[in-house]
Amino acid sequence: MHKTIPIRGRTMASQRTAPLFLLVTFLSVAPAAVSQNVTVDPGESGFNRLQPPQRVMDAIGVQPGMVIGEVGAGRGRYTIHLAVRVGATGRIYANDINEKDLAYLRERCRRDGIQNVETIVGKVDNALLPQDSLDMVFMILTYHHLSRPVALLKSLIPALKHGATVVIVDPDPDRSGRGYSGESTPKEKLQREAEEAGFEIIRTETFLPQDNIFILRLQRIVRRPGGRRPQDGNRSVGVGLQTHPTTDRIRFSATI
Repeated sequence: MHKTIPIRGRTMASQRTAPLFLLVTFLSVAPAAVSQNVTVDPGESGFNRLQPPQRVMDAIGVQPGMVIGEVGAGRGRYTIHLAVRVGATGRIYANDINEKDLAYLRERCRRDGIQNVETIVGKVDNALLPQDSLDMVFMILTYHHLSRPVALLKSLIPALKHGATVVIVDPDPDRSGRGYSGESTPKEKLQREAEEAGFEIIRTETFLPQDNIFILRLQRIVRRPGGRRPQDGNRSVGVGLQTHPTTDRIRFSATI
């Protein structure tokens, strides 16, 4: 049975039963990202208690209007919260290699009236995110599953705007009790792979009971193909609402 919860602790009666003046008043003072409820699927509540979406989004700086690429979005546990937070002026590109999970996510968005999510079927070594468009790349409980983490991180570079961050939420080997068996990500491993891909860890948050939040940014020495630094030149390109063919997403390789 699905459970509907209000974003950021606010509640709002159904439009069909609420007095009209209350509905109009609420919508006139509350941001669009706050006024929408989302549906929590069975099994998600426990994970959300360990990784509270609102607290995590506050910590990493998710704001209305941002364009975010979520790698490993799956069935959308976090996608829907990100989409509501960035609002109608923002956009979420939800990436996964599992097309069935993304099909479910599209239906989930339709069910909840979320219209700012576009799904992308990626590859194990290439997220296929749109070029020069992202303020942030986000992945949660995904990194330790990556079979080619360095290649995947490199594939993100063409998609990043000036100053964009890559946020990785993954189990700490000690606090999670998962040890070093491949079901967690030690900081040393992530730092080594991030640096190989051209990133550096600029901040680590440890307030979650079992997981670390690693915030990465491109190293200044990293150059894109053609010699252009990521922080120079074009900051972004306009992102339309149309579907972009995956074959046209990346116009150059992300090799360093």
